[in-house]
Amino acid sequence: MAPLTSLVRPVLAVSLALATAACGSADRLSQVGKAPALSAIQDPTTTAGYRPVQMPMPTPQSVHYNSNSLWRSGARAFFKDQRAARVGDILTVMVTISDKAEFDNETERNRSGSESSGTGGAVGAAINTLFLPGGTSSDNLASANGASTFKGSGKVDREEKLQTKVAAVVTQILPNGNMVIEGRQEVRVNFEVRELIVAGVVRPEDIAANNTIESEKIAEARIGYGGRGQITDVQQPRYGAQVLDIVLPF
Repeated sequence: MAPLTSLVRPVLAVSLALATAACGSADRLSQVGKAPALSAIQDPTTTAGYRPVQMPMPTPQSVHYNSNSLWRSGARAFFKDQRAARVGDILTVMVTISDKAEFDNETERNRSGSESSGTGGAVGAAINTLFLPGGTSSDNLASANGASTFKGSGKVDREEKLQTKVAAVVTQILPNGNMVIEGRQEVRVNFEVRELIVAGVVRPEDIAANNTIESEKIAEARIGYGGRGQITDVQQPRYGAQVLDIVLPF
């Protein structure tokens, strides 16, 4: 049964992929000649796959006011400002990514070995006479030689730059006061839609007076920049090539 099962699984995988591709193709055929549709504005917490963030938190402290004092416990600032502080508030994320990595590694290994064994003296003479054919000596009964060579090299040269702005919504306030944010931006130019997604955890202290925050100050940052449309389609392998890349073992 094992060989049959090993054959059935790839066939099922290919069939499922072809069915999915057929559905996707039918949907794309219905959009021929039309610009890609923009996603509807919706609550990020209702989207598929959304999960509230849970992180280690300190013990909550009860808020109390002191007599004849404008200060209250747990306050982060004396005067109230217009920076994002509650669920539903909006702040601007300054996305700035400038990464460059360059690695050049080379490894070379060589190893060789030689072993031999034999018997001499009276014992060797007896072995030569009784067991070995004529012209053969026991001085070198066995020998082994081995050699191995390995050489590998690798090089990585990558440079990424991205600078833009996107408005994000506060979706959750953690017990320690940190805020979970998520923002999505879509821009359509002709028949191509550019998508930008930003999510993560920020501290209220890191939000500037103009209600902006730099992307490098976002913890657990998730930044996605991509697109969909006619240009993206021609830059991707066809469904058949993608299926073969997954199924073929060579």
